[in-house]
Amino acid sequence: MGIAKKTRNLGHIVEGKAKETTGRALGNKGLQRRGKAEQAMGKMKQAVEKGRGTFKH
Repeated sequence: MGIAKKTRNLGHIVEGKAKETTGRALGNKGLQRRGKAEQAMGKMKQAVEKGRGTFKH
């Protein structure tokens, strides 16, 4: 997995966690859900990249 893609995926995870935490603190359920969705997207993309790396070697 390239460092750029890994960094981007981790960025999605961190940004999602921040949104979820902010939503929880403010009582904003929509922001909380968007944060969880963004985290899931980052984790899914990271898993796909790891899978691609496995098949390359």
